[in-house]
Amino acid sequence: MNRLSVVFLFGVLGAALASFSGCAIARQDNNEPVDAQLVQQLRPGVTTARDVVELLGAPTEVVQLGRRSAYRYDASTEKSAVLILLVVNVGNQDRREDRLWTFFDENDVLTHYGATYGVHRTQYALPWEDVHEASDNDSRDAGRPGVKQ
Repeated sequence: MNRLSVVFLFGVLGAALASFSGCAIARQDNNEPVDAQLVQQLRPGVTTARDVVELLGAPTEVVQLGRRSAYRYDASTEKSAVLILLVVNVGNQDRREDRLWTFFDENDVLTHYGATYGVHRTQYALPWEDVHEASDNDSRDAGRPGVKQ
């Protein structure tokens, strides 16, 4: 085999191997993020279930607790990054959620609520990257109105 044939063969082989590698990213969103500024308007002992629905829209779930009830609002974002190599493939998924639970007494008056905000912290990352660094979370929190650090 002459030198030109060997170079050509390695070139074709290299191109074939390169076609088996690549990368991919994906994102999946479920529901609108919970608006933290609207949640701050909720007042236990004052706000009614009707007020909550008018303010935040329809809940994801309504749970009956005897004569009382609870409404759940949630949203999620998932980001995936994958590096596809010939022999080794690596990938990572980061899923974060916003969740709000509102609890009402037998007269449909808000007794208390709890909220967690995380959708805005979701990141594309490969497995060796830390997606839970405090500085990353602080900078993302600063960009989302109503979320306290």
